[in-house]
Amino acid sequence: MIDEVFAEAKDRMTKAVDAAKEGFATVRTGRANPSLLQNLQVDYYGTPTPLPQLASVSNQDARSLLITPYDKGAMKDIEQAIRDMPNLGANPSNDGNVIRVTLPELTQERRKEFVKIVKGRAEDGRVAVRNVRRHAKDQLDALKSEVGEDDVARAEKELEALTKQFIEQIDESLKGKEAELMEV
Repeated sequence: MIDEVFAEAKDRMTKAVDAAKEGFATVRTGRANPSLLQNLQVDYYGTPTPLPQLASVSNQDARSLLITPYDKGAMKDIEQAIRDMPNLGANPSNDGNVIRVTLPELTQERRKEFVKIVKGRAEDGRVAVRNVRRHAKDQLDALKSEVGEDDVARAEKELEALTKQFIEQIDESLKGKEAELMEV
């Protein structure tokens, strides 16, 4: 039973770390990256639709993205969604077949703002991992009468070590993203 609680906790903590890393990827750095537009919702015939379902996104060069819509009728909607996207600051242009998005250079002030956003997302990830720990601890406490207090105490120590390991993964990813953001 303790193993089941551990397996579930480990799986949920892994998902929390992955979600934090995905959140980091959507924050713009000095380089163009297709993942910047991964979560962009486009109003496509009145329905919010994720951009990856409407177009392919690729790097054209270090500071620009190339978006090739599957339906040319969606070009204006995609352009508008990109213009309305906060924290991007890009003005897309199209030639009738593809949309080009050139990202402006980041100022030092803007880089610091992005670092704050990334730190907030890292904290959200840490909170998610701690919530999983709390939930697993409650499940272990409920098992005390069935498996014994010593086994539960040992399991709680292992749970703390597991929690620390996942929080360190988030912190390492945060350090890497901060370094990437501050790189000129």
